[in-house]
Amino acid sequence: MSGASVLGTGFAVPEREITNDDLAMRLDTSDAWIVSRTGIHARRVVGDAGIATSHLATAAARAALAHAGLEPDAIDLLIVATTSPDYPIPSTACLVQAELGARPVPAFDLNAACSGFIYGLALADQALATGAAEHVLLVGADTLTRHVDWDDRATAVLFGDGAGALVLGRGAGLLGVHLGSDGRRAGDLLIAAGGSRHPMDGAALATKAHKIAMNGPEVFRAAVDAMTHALEAAAHQAGVRPDRLRWVFAHQANARIIRGVAERLGITLAAFWMNIERYGNTGAASIPIALAEAAQAGHLEAGDVIGLTAAGAGLTWGAAILRWS
Repeated sequence: MSGASVLGTGFAVPEREITNDDLAMRLDTSDAWIVSRTGIHARRVVGDAGIATSHLATAAARAALAHAGLEPDAIDLLIVATTSPDYPIPSTACLVQAELGARPVPAFDLNAACSGFIYGLALADQALATGAAEHVLLVGADTLTRHVDWDDRATAVLFGDGAGALVLGRGAGLLGVHLGSDGRRAGDLLIAAGGSRHPMDGAALATKAHKIAMNGPEVFRAAVDAMTHALEAAAHQAGVRPDRLRWVFAHQANARIIRGVAERLGITLAAFWMNIERYGNTGAASIPIALAEAAQAGHLEAGDVIGLTAAGAGLTWGAAILRWS
């Protein structure tokens, strides 16, 4: 039985935009400094306290279902890849299922940080291949700015909020996939407080342990290595040379990381779809947002063989080779 094929795409981002010039008003930074180190000019941010990850995820899901020409009741499995859920419990996927008015199908969150969407794609492919599902709704959604210390120049400039979604059906679209992790690097990108190891308390608030902390140089090096290796492995499994891919959709963490991956693979940078300058790092949402934008702009055609690659906290990584349908 065949695996996953893309039937529809959608994305949603908040209306509020924070530019580099806005950040320079409170931080020791400038537009030129941020762009030179990240490639980011602006990012979208959830401004209303009543807006959460589930709202963006639901909006992206509705758009993908409309693009696929399907009603919510056609979905047999709902996966939301996120590291910024609405609540510790219940899952954000359950909230999205309720908001969509879908049938009481299996729904769960997946936390593999910025690699989560590719992890979810691999799981969806298996569900479709085994016959456990006929249609899967896969969403990548994050509101990482809710976890940013806006006084930390190292992280405040990087992150944005958004959601992207795919509706997947049975087909022969996924040609190769590679996933991996190295938990020894867990401390390089971490929110230390808020879990069972360090519950939220006054000390955590005082030290901002509930905010994102990052060892930037280590994350940079690890991301380039992992994303390059993962795409090479997935391409080998698919029997495709990386330089023959129509497009590469890399996790939009840092333009310099993407440039490093392109150089390692010997692929022209023009083959990498880029939107980081407008959205920043949207976590698990970055690849599906890029896919939806490219599809809506007419840059993806049936039969195009494309690559996806990502790395994130954990350390996690993943890549996939997909024939666009």
